[in-house]
Amino acid sequence: MLISLRPKAVLLLKDGTRFEGRAFGAHGTSVGEICFNTGMTGYQEIATDPSYTGQVMVMASPHIGNYGVRRGTAPLGGEDEGPRVSIAALVVKKSSEVWSRPGATGSFDDMLAQAGVPGISDIDTRRLVRHIRDHGAQNAIVDTTGLDDAALRRQLDAAPDMEGLELASGVSTRQAYDVGPAGASCRVALLDFGIKLNTLRHLVERDCLVRVFPMDTPVARMVEWRPDGFLLGNGPGDPAAMPDSVRLVKEVVATGKPVFGICMGHQLLAQSLGVRTLKMHHGHRGINHPVRNLGTGKDEVTSQNHGFVVDRKEAEANPDVEITHEHLNDGSVVGIRLRGRPVFSVQHHPEAGPGPLDSLYLFDEFVQHMKDSRKHAGRAVQHA
Repeated sequence: MLISLRPKAVLLLKDGTRFEGRAFGAHGTSVGEICFNTGMTGYQEIATDPSYTGQVMVMASPHIGNYGVRRGTAPLGGEDEGPRVSIAALVVKKSSEVWSRPGATGSFDDMLAQAGVPGISDIDTRRLVRHIRDHGAQNAIVDTTGLDDAALRRQLDAAPDMEGLELASGVSTRQAYDVGPAGASCRVALLDFGIKLNTLRHLVERDCLVRVFPMDTPVARMVEWRPDGFLLGNGPGDPAAMPDSVRLVKEVVATGKPVFGICMGHQLLAQSLGVRTLKMHHGHRGINHPVRNLGTGKDEVTSQNHGFVVDRKEAEANPDVEITHEHLNDGSVVGIRLRGRPVFSVQHHPEAGPGPLDSLYLFDEFVQHMKDSRKHAGRAVQHA
């Protein structure tokens, strides 16, 4: 079999756990925080999601690459969720050498190789996932170059932990850009901490013109563009290491415009309201996480990707904050809103389309908030 021709690869965890397998993707060495995703599909979206920056991704599904990839033209073509492959390395049980799907444009293996991202296959990913669940997230290194364990250990020891690490500035856009029709019914100012492209797609589908701003853009500059609302996007790293962004989000909320936060945006909104975020033991990453909308009582099947979470006790104690969604597996906070204001956020990814589309209504609510706010502002001007 062709698999026997692949060179040896090594995965070494910070706690000393070691796996030997076969190399695929790029030839090289890469370090990051190891985590796992339980989704059976979506490997291209995962690999290109900026929120996964700096992470060694383990796919729990045993066969990866079997339906190829579909690349497209910028800014919204294909199935990429960002402008580049963001993961540090990939760990799989089997990397499929045969791919087939109508509309596919190439192989996942080639995509990783072109991006310079190494992978290791033919290891016991069930054992590895159980180990991460038992012992928690930690740094790991993937090597396909033949380095000895002492050299790998030196690189591991020198790598920073994810807790306390600010990564969003490395993936945020450098210049503002527009997506959507010029004559759209709503104008959305989007703060880019590492936004997924599908968020832009859903806003454009709802007749929004989106201006994507760098994460350090002053509020006054965004307000000059006359947005109807603000979207706080997803992104990588520890939100507690982003005090400047927390202050910026507080100023955004103070504009009085509708605000919608997703993932990192949700965490930064919570911090701007005085609620801490905490590092999780091993995080939530997958496409079948059960969430309850506490307002409607309905359960939703959601896509999630986060290693930090809003402190539930502090959220419950804050009189300005209402918890709107909770995770049914562990009771963690998945959604909040600012009482009496059109300001809300969710930890999960309503823009994702892994099969269930249970949470798309959140985009509709955001658009309706913007339309209602504009009508209210128009009436206030008439009465002045």
